[in-house]
Amino acid sequence: MASLFHHPLCPRSRYIRLLLAEYGINAELIDERPYERRQDFLIANPAGDLPVLVEQNDFIVPGANVIAEYLDETRGLGLDRRLLPDGPAARVETRRLADWFNYKFYQEVSEPLLIEKVYKRFMRSDQGGGAPDSGAVRAARTNIRYHLRYIGHLTARRKWLAGDTMTHADLAAAAHLSCADFLGDVPWSEDEGAKEWYTRMKSRPSFRSLLNDRLPGMTPDPVYADLDF
Repeated sequence: MASLFHHPLCPRSRYIRLLLAEYGINAELIDERPYERRQDFLIANPAGDLPVLVEQNDFIVPGANVIAEYLDETRGLGLDRRLLPDGPAARVETRRLADWFNYKFYQEVSEPLLIEKVYKRFMRSDQGGGAPDSGAVRAARTNIRYHLRYIGHLTARRKWLAGDTMTHADLAAAAHLSCADFLGDVPWSEDEGAKEWYTRMKSRPSFRSLLNDRLPGMTPDPVYADLDF
């Protein structure tokens, strides 16, 4: 069985968990706290970030986008449920949007919320732990609004974010929104199209394990696991 080094509220880790579930791949989930910078973890991935997939033969695949491409090449090819489109233009659009959420959304929303509201609770003072930076949290809450409007813009013109079928783009976006949703930081009234799309996403069987995630001392927002919010 493959292993996935992840953190329950790391959005990029959740993206890969969704991909694994959509492909029907069972993987052992190993909790990793990247801020601890464990030597063994840094040997596996010198970049020191999550997620990291380790195959049964100890082959290491680091990083969300690299893992996603690897899974498409090793599990997706030849399957009816492939999650990258066949055509080059559609693949470019899918990759563009997956990159948008794994980098732009991450930098503007996910990372500050994760660091300030989650990681700092469990970090020692010498690791940077302490009270959250309220300014960083406010900025993330402001930024998420235009991302929601962009999702609404896309879904008003397409069935899914990148086109007519669900792709890596939808899974990446949903993974990031799920973390903000856990923390109660998604203003769902901002865009009905984005809300309707996310409702479809979190109703998928692949989402069940994410909706069951919990952290010590942290209670998810009441709508987090509500499939009809």
